[in-house]
Amino acid sequence: MKNRFLFLFILSSFSLWCQTTIKGTIYDKNGVLENVAVYLNNTMFGTTTDVKGEFELKVKEGQYELIVSYLGYKKIVYSLNTSNYTKPLTFVLEEEENILDEIVIKKIVYDEEWKYNLQAFKDGFLGRTSLSKDCEIINEEVIFFDFNRKENKLEAFAKKPLKIKHKALGYIITFELESFVRTNDYITYLGYTRYDEMKGGNRKQKRWKKNRLIAYKGSQVHFYKSLINDTFTKEGYIINQFKRVENPERPTEQEIQKARELLRLNRNFNLDFSKKIVTPLTALDSALVTVRKARLPKFKDYLYKSKLKKDEVISFKNNTNTLTFDNNLSVVYTNEKEEEGYILRNVFSKKREATYQTSSIIPLEKNIVLDKSGILIKPLSVFYEGYWSYEKFAHALPLDYEPTH
Repeated sequence: MKNRFLFLFILSSFSLWCQTTIKGTIYDKNGVLENVAVYLNNTMFGTTTDVKGEFELKVKEGQYELIVSYLGYKKIVYSLNTSNYTKPLTFVLEEEENILDEIVIKKIVYDEEWKYNLQAFKDGFLGRTSLSKDCEIINEEVIFFDFNRKENKLEAFAKKPLKIKHKALGYIITFELESFVRTNDYITYLGYTRYDEMKGGNRKQKRWKKNRLIAYKGSQVHFYKSLINDTFTKEGYIINQFKRVENPERPTEQEIQKARELLRLNRNFNLDFSKKIVTPLTALDSALVTVRKARLPKFKDYLYKSKLKKDEVISFKNNTNTLTFDNNLSVVYTNEKEEEGYILRNVFSKKREATYQTSSIIPLEKNIVLDKSGILIKPLSVFYEGYWSYEKFAHALPLDYEPTH
């Protein structure tokens, strides 16, 4: 089974140059609001309003998503470009009606089912890597779940922002969960993130610095930055190209459904599901063969080009970096090998020798735009398979993180 993970962070782009001061005031219909959270999404730039409802942020010049968040009010997501900022900002918050269904919230029972769903959520959101073991959700009790057995679909919701203590990277993270959905082997989540650095002595600071570099190297951001700078080969990446086609050996979904229905209607005839069938002689034989073939992968991948160069993957026009490759990419990172947890991530996985970390980029649309900082302008435009689907939120870093060796 392939691991598939669609990154749904709302990301902002920026350039690291001069600093500017952003000021503003937050109101509601009754006047100014104190203690409103104001921060730049996915960064360490954030503050709260004072008794006058005012805030002040010193930020590096660039383009951001400014988040204005206060419990009980509709969240504001403001596109901020410091080059166009000329005067203090003013925001008026509106009360949120039925933020979450109060009836549903009252039904939360912290039983074995909740604990099971919580573990599934943490595995799908934080991940199961070595770094994730030191990444803890402090207020787990605010999370509740909805599981649809028919669709095998798990959704997670939160009454309040998640507070996450990442002892491996040295961050206290506030994550405002907008959505989390796990359907079969697909996981998507969406949210707004604010990072605050933890305090610690020299030993902890060295450990955090080392782990942040580990999280960065081999990541999507690292890859995209090295691609833009045309240093990806030097930094350990090999890019291959593959085509994905439907597996001709696997029956269609309609054929599988008809076969299962036929077997269900004949379940009282003592069917031998272990029967070896070379040539089907009856309709039931054919149905058994079809159901067995349903276990085959839906698609087959065919590698047709190796060691691509920059201009075969990305173009730069009109001051914009755009991914322009055909079909799909396989990205091999040769400076690190797989963790054992990745090798044994599935129920039927067998222990084997670790190889280089390999990820797949599956585009969902054409002409995907990259910010100069290595961020996809529209994160929904791709999903990832392989190693990048294994490294989840516990490997995320602030967008203003700069690697130091």
